[in-house]
Amino acid sequence: MDRFESFTPEALTFLNGLMANNTRDWFAEHKGDYEDEIKEPTRLFAEDMTGALRELTGDLHKSRIFRIHRDIRFSKDKTPYAPRIHLAFKSETDAIQPPMWFFGLSPEKLALGCGVFQYEKGALDAFRRAMAGEDGAELIALSDRLRAEGLRVSNPALKRVPPVYGGDHPNGEALRRKGFSAWIDIADPAFATQPDLVSRTVREFERLMPVFTLLSGLR
Repeated sequence: MDRFESFTPEALTFLNGLMANNTRDWFAEHKGDYEDEIKEPTRLFAEDMTGALRELTGDLHKSRIFRIHRDIRFSKDKTPYAPRIHLAFKSETDAIQPPMWFFGLSPEKLALGCGVFQYEKGALDAFRRAMAGEDGAELIALSDRLRAEGLRVSNPALKRVPPVYGGDHPNGEALRRKGFSAWIDIADPAFATQPDLVSRTVREFERLMPVFTLLSGLR
């Protein structure tokens, strides 16, 4: 395979089969399908996407491919595998915590996202300081605009504004956050099996560029 074009319908067939038969025996029996239809195409897709995201944003990116094997040590759900293709792409910037792009393909849908799930402790303090000012007002306006466009926006993690900022702070919605992300949900997972997936994914990511730009600018 010289150039990644798309995932195959057989990739979705594998994911559907794994969702219905989430056992080690079934996976072992279909390991060849996993290697051919999931593992290697995902690697190629990740390589092409890092280059495409650099063209989109001007920043270098590193990819992360999430393992299909689940860590079940501390989970009530003991199924051994995650029936999905999940990747993240992290920009190499000097932001307080660089935003990431997300690609999650499951048998039910494709989810494309951008943002920071949760800021780490030191970065969270800096994020909140930013949210107390003009950046917070911009984030609230951006949230409203994205929702109006039909995108899914993460909800604030806290019920109350941290006391140091005062409960009646005008940027309360932003200050109640520990992170921020926005998502495009594509109901038909066959989106990933159509030609030129990289370019079509980037066109969707363009709708999330305001999230990337705002979060990349936080210092």
